[in-house]
Amino acid sequence: MTVTAQDLAHLRRCIDLAREALADGDEPFGSVLVAADGTVLFEDRNRVKDGDATQHPEFAISRWAAGHLTPEQRAAATVYTSGEHCPMCSASHGWVGLGRIVYVTSSSQLRGWLREWGVPAAPVASLPIGEIVPGAITDGPVDELAAEVEDLYRACFTQEGTAR
Repeated sequence: MTVTAQDLAHLRRCIDLAREALADGDEPFGSVLVAADGTVLFEDRNRVKDGDATQHPEFAISRWAAGHLTPEQRAAATVYTSGEHCPMCSASHGWVGLGRIVYVTSSSQLRGWLREWGVPAAPVASLPIGEIVPGAITDGPVDELAAEVEDLYRACFTQEGTAR
């Protein structure tokens, strides 16, 4: 599937949420859940700064969807996110039965940038969504927006922290 103008608009909102997280001293990740009819149902940003490393927006979306949507609505919904799901979030997505995932940057890109910047590896393996949820429908990375997200990661994870 190709990324549409509507997809890009939702991804830009994800980047705005990631910026909001960074401005609040958190890691820059943002996500939006959109119904089949295009209605934004839920959005969130990372909230891990206080020590709970499970407070990812994709995980929050899964929990919200499980409590508020039917299985059919979940399957028809799309999750937009600034960065590809981590294994925890991928698993929650699969268990809840959410539909398509569209992300700006991949876990592979983030892993490469962190390595390039000398940032220690995370305590959990970085794996593509499809390795955690076989058959997941994904679109990404989205090259035209990737530099913005890379800049947010750089600002968060390095001493350099300067935007382009």
